[in-house]
Amino acid sequence: MIDVAAFSFFKLVIFGVGLIGGSLARALRERDEADGKRTVIGVGRSSASSERALELGVIDAAAALNDDAALRDALSGADFVLLAAPVAQTLPLLERIAPFLDASTIVTDAGSTKSDAVAAARTALGTRIGQFVPGHPIAGRESSGVNAALPDLYVGRNVVLCPLPENTPQAVERVASMWRATGALVREMTAEQHDRVFASVSHLPHVLSFALVEQILNSPDAALKFSFAAGGFRDFTRIAASSPEMWRDVCVANRAALLDELDAYTAVLARLRTAIEAADGAALEAVFARSRVARTEWQEQRAASVAPSDASK
Repeated sequence: MIDVAAFSFFKLVIFGVGLIGGSLARALRERDEADGKRTVIGVGRSSASSERALELGVIDAAAALNDDAALRDALSGADFVLLAAPVAQTLPLLERIAPFLDASTIVTDAGSTKSDAVAAARTALGTRIGQFVPGHPIAGRESSGVNAALPDLYVGRNVVLCPLPENTPQAVERVASMWRATGALVREMTAEQHDRVFASVSHLPHVLSFALVEQILNSPDAALKFSFAAGGFRDFTRIAASSPEMWRDVCVANRAALLDELDAYTAVLARLRTAIEAADGAALEAVFARSRVARTEWQEQRAASVAPSDASK
């Protein structure tokens, strides 16, 4: 079982009660690792999503984003605000809530890119930037929306925090404790390092997955190819079932780091193409062997990091 830290909160306001925000709410309310009143208020773009979250018991109340009085009431006395909306909405959301934020409220986010979130927070919050602690839970499923939310989604998963110089240690620890209460493992890095790392191991794989499906769709015998697609295609393209809106925003927000990764990947593809054209089996095998060893080592290390014998240490 994963160790969790004691955590107490009075009110959490979530903007975007989908898979990520909904799973945080369920974890804090259902896993009995958090104390306090534990009121969760959801703010969504549509009344339908908020109503569904209410029906499922994920949130206690809902507020409309365009209703000043409701938004002011929702944010009054809030311990935490979580922004769990597509990353392109970070700036407009922060600008919308800034006038209603208590000085003691900590704001964090769940976006897949961090440099843009920090820039947005500096623009919207100004001298109150210390209230914003950038974060990124590394968890997801093919399904999206509040119906897919799980109380155990974050158990054993990494959550990256990217503390700012203006953050107090207490604010950072409060956000870390919130995520630990879900069963997550909290790590820290700079926003710039975060964006380079995840451009490589998350953003690029999504682009490649979408690209393969697009390539097949554009072929004249696409239906025939899809009819014979099996395990390899399923595994490689699983993440192409992810939200197009979210990944559109991620690619645009992290385009500098992502372009570097695309260029490096294109260079490797060019090497492989040259080897294939030259029927250079030795060169191909060397690349495949290195990749196989690296993938196996990564898988073993990942399994060991969440093994039951290690979880209580």
